[in-house]
Amino acid sequence: MSRALTEQELHNLAMNIVGKQLEADGFEFLSVNSVLKKNPQFVCTKNKKLHFIVVKSVVYPNDPTDLDMDNLNKMKAHATNFEADTYYAGVGLVNAKEYKKPVFLNEEYIVDYDGLVKI
Repeated sequence: MSRALTEQELHNLAMNIVGKQLEADGFEFLSVNSVLKKNPQFVCTKNKKLHFIVVKSVVYPNDPTDLDMDNLNKMKAHATNFEADTYYAGVGLVNAKEYKKPVFLNEEYIVDYDGLVKI
């Protein structure tokens, strides 16, 4: 039986997509947080520099490149205390067969992800 993914499942899917990209790009994970609306999702190091990464799953027709600057600026201020860089990773997810339907468990989906955006 097919069912729509929950908000938490969509968030976890987005985190997996971003996490694989970070790993491929040579980031080392210090902490991973998958709790919804609790930022950052990833605290990483690369070249001895600390990075805070905020991941957001965005369901069609919403735009994954729309930034919530209030929350991101708060995260950037927090990161500055640790001399860390802050990034936003918006991951768009859409049902592959019919855009207007939700993303379903065990069905194809399309990812709209352009990589990290430095804040």
